[in-house]
Amino acid sequence: MARMEPIGSLWNHVPNLAPFHLLAYSTLLGSQLYQSFVMTKVCFQALPRTAFTTLQKRIFPIYFQGQSLLIVLTILTQPPHGPMSFLKTKWNWIPLALAGATAAMNMCVYGPRTQSLMVQRIHQETRDRVHKINEEVVSNDMQKLGREFSRAHAMSIHLNLVTILATVIYGWRLASKMEVNLM
Repeated sequence: MARMEPIGSLWNHVPNLAPFHLLAYSTLLGSQLYQSFVMTKVCFQALPRTAFTTLQKRIFPIYFQGQSLLIVLTILTQPPHGPMSFLKTKWNWIPLALAGATAAMNMCVYGPRTQSLMVQRIHQETRDRVHKINEEVVSNDMQKLGREFSRAHAMSIHLNLVTILATVIYGWRLASKMEVNLM
């Protein structure tokens, strides 16, 4: 009968995880910074509002899914023994746990809510245009949707910023543990 190894010892047979870990982490941080601070701003400035809205509702679900996947990959490739390596000290896993929780909230709750409200606002604009005589009057329905959208969008933005900050804190801790040999 074959002997079963404990799960933790299975990671002992995995080759050096450090290169995979650095690749997963750097891809995570790079994609967060690029999407949040470059692409969103460029698209907002360059595209008409309807095109921007259409693009955002396609991109952000993929962004939040990719962000969550990269956090999981970063956790799974934690050197030297994968996730079991986080048991040494809580400060090694707290930033990634926080990043994972906030990314999951954006992926499952606030991202979809913001997207839905964004689409509802576009439909309400169309309804208001059909029924309006005065273009300067904002309907009560549009005001309500605007407030709901603003709250959901602000929450999504703040969760994303917390995720990025937690990722940077983790990276700072990771870099402080590295040994660099110049010779």
